[in-house]
Formats: sequence, C-alpha cells, structure tokens
Amino acid sequence: MTDQAPPVGEVARQAAVAPHRAAQARARFGRPELAPLWSALRDRLERSAGPVRRVRVGPLSPEQRVALADLLGLDRLPGVAPTVPVDRLDVVLLQSPAGLNSRGVVEAIGGPLRDRTAERRADEATRAELWTWVAGHPAVRAEPALSAWVQYVRGNGLVGGSVAATRELVGRALAVLEQLPGDGGPLPAFADRACGDPHALDEGRRLATYVLRALACLHDEPPPATAVERRALWERAGIECDALSTSVLAAGLRPTGDGPLALTARAWAALGQAVRLTLAQLRADPSAGSLTGPAAPYVWIVENPSVIAKALGRFGPQCPPLVCTSGWPNTAVVELLRRLRSSGAELWCHADLDGDGLRIAAYVAAKTGARPWRMTTSEYLTAIHEAAAPEGVIPEAVGPEPGPAPGRLTDVPWDPGLATALRAHRMAVPEERVADLLLDDLAMGMPPDSALADS
Repeated sequence: MTDQAPPVGEVARQAAVAPHRAAQARARFGRPELAPLWSALRDRLERSAGPVRRVRVGPLSPEQRVALADLLGLDRLPGVAPTVPVDRLDVVLLQSPAGLNSRGVVEAIGGPLRDRTAERRADEATRAELWTWVAGHPAVRAEPALSAWVQYVRGNGLVGGSVAATRELVGRALAVLEQLPGDGGPLPAFADRACGDPHALDEGRRLATYVLRALACLHDEPPPATAVERRALWERAGIECDALSTSVLAAGLRPTGDGPLALTARAWAALGQAVRLTLAQLRADPSAGSLTGPAAPYVWIVENPSVIAKALGRFGPQCPPLVCTSGWPNTAVVELLRRLRSSGAELWCHADLDGDGLRIAAYVAAKTGARPWRMTTSEYLTAIHEAAAPEGVIPEAVGPEPGPAPGRLTDVPWDPGLATALRAHRMAVPEERVADLLLDDLAMGMPPDSALADS
C-alpha cells in the first residue's frame, strides 16, 4: 500500500499545530536555567554532519544543575559539566505537551538551525576563489615577482574576516601598482588620482602597507621598517622624486620636430654620443614629435650603460636607438619608453640573465609593452656554454665557465623554463658577456628570429 497525501484539511490542521507546539516548547523549556543545554545542543547540531548522540554542557551553576536534573528526572544532581544523552532527552521532550524532539525544541527557542558544515564548505570555496583571483590577476601574471607578495597577503588572513573586504583591499592595491611609476609628484596627489582620496596612501594605512610590501617584493628587498626606508621606496616608484636628478641614458634617438628635446637628441646622435634626458626635460617638451624618426622602427633597451658605450664605439653616428635602464628603471626611463612606443616604435628589452635582470625585464615589459630580447632558456644555455668553449672547440664538450650567482629568482611570463634553468645551473650571465651578440642584432636592424619566435 502506498502512502497517500493527507487531505487538505489535515495539512491545514498540522500547520496550525506546529506554531502551537513551538509556543508550548518556549513556555515550558525556555527558562534561563536551561539555556546552556539548548546552546550546547544547537552548536552540536549545527556543526555535526551526522546524528548527534550526546552533548556536553557546562560549566553549570547550581541552579542550572537542578533545572537539568528536573528536566531529565534524575535522582541526583549532575556534575558541573555533564554529558547529556540526546536519545534520553528526546524521550522526555516528546512526552511533554509540546511533543517536539530536541531539534524541534532548539529551533522553537532559538530559531531555525544553520547548516554550518555547508556554510564552512561554501566559505572555503569562496576563499579559494579569492586566492585564485589574486594569483591570476593580470598585474601578478605580468610580474611574477609579485607572487611573494601574494603569499604575504594570504598569510595575513582575511581583512576583518571578510572575503569581500579582502578582495576590495587587494584590488585597490593592485590598481595602485598598475598606475606606478608615478609622475614624480607628491604622494597625496598620486593617491588622489589613483584612489580618489589624497590620504589613501598615508603612512600607517593598510593600503599603503600592502603597496609598499609589493614594491619591496619587486625590488627583492626586505619590507621597509622605517619612515626613511618607506620614503626611499616611494621615490623609486616615481613618487616625490627629483625631476632633475631622475634621468634616462639614451643613444641614437633622432626625434622629429624643433623642440629642445628633439634638437638636443639629434645633435648628440649626429656626433655619435649618448644623451642623458632628465624627467624635467621630458616634461618640458611633451610635443617633440616622433622620438624615433621615420627610419627607426625598433628601440633596443639594455640594463647596463657599458652596452651603450660599446654600441657607440661600434656604430658611432649611425647608432640605432638605444635606451638604458641603468638597473631598475626609474620614472624617466618609463616615461621615455612609453613615448617611444606611442610614436610607433617596437620596444625590445634585454637585461642581465640573473634574478634582478629577470625582474627588471618583466617590469619593463609590464609597464611599456616591450618584448624580451634574447632572454629565453635556449639563449641562456647557449651563453653559459659558449663562454667556456675555446675557439674551435664544440661548446658541449666543455663545462661552463664559473660565473656570478644569479641571486633570488622569480619566473617570467614569457618563458617558464628560464628561471628554472638559472636555478639548475646557478650561474648568471651578465649583459656585458653577450654584448657583441646584442650589437650584431642592432647591425641587422631587426630582432633575431629566436626572439620573435619565443616571445
């Protein structure tokens, strides 16, 4: 025989009885002396994925122990922290006028039970999604050195225990990082543009702490511990930097136009000399026209001034356009490179094949759209073996020449195997070691096929 649905009238009667039973349960069992029992039972029911067979209650006051003994019909007082069998409690409760079991009484007194197991799983999924979002953010993918910052943020825990608040703060920090380097102006002015609040990056604000920690990761430095160190880090990011001392070394630039920047750069290029342009000069002549000239589709970026000197020695007045970052690129370097790119030039960047060089190249690529130039795994392996091979000897027949250690390494977005190879061989390749190869590319007037294929 199959179960049949109750008549419509019976359904209405049961719906009317349920509130009546809940009211009876509250009146009979909602006394303050029994509150510890219902609180402990609610906690167990909400947290348990299966049946709850017993619940520990307490510590109880004397009055609460008497109330529990009366409820369960005990012939002696329970201990200060007794364990109550739920099946025995259910028998007592179901025999009462309320006719509800322990779960029903708990809900009648304190409202519906929460499914904390499901809530915990949902919370874990939400947290996992947050950290996946942070790790996959375009700013982090473009500069994998920020992965150390991601670990710091994750280890710091949720802001106020909230995934939404954490995502909002981290998103603001990443937005600030994407707008760096600054234009050399004061921090409040930059904060107003980047955050809509001139005080958003004030010292002691959590957002400022996160941004400074990220900058320290990019530079592979310890977090700034003093006001002096914090100001120095902001300055390196183009905030409140001296527009006269912040400069960029370049060679072979032949801008069009009659402005002072164009005239100066063309004059020194014609003499086969480099030119150093200050941030103030770049700002004073923003309409210099095409900074590369009609016959210069490529601009070559190097890390070390010695490569500029060697290029001028080889090419003289015919030197192709070269820009030097002189280590970590400052605001003047980024400003010039962005203007070169906006005028139609293709930017190709090379740096030392070591930890700092990889971070510099990734930063230049992220901020200016430059492409890596001879910075692939195959070119690194060729460089460390050819350095040790005497003339006429097959490079594979000899071991690599000992070289400087590469320092702390982070991955780069264009070649996941490059940092791995550096870790395995534990040897850096200074840019000067491959300078002749770089200058051969300049003589050809276009990037090597390997760079075009691998980037």
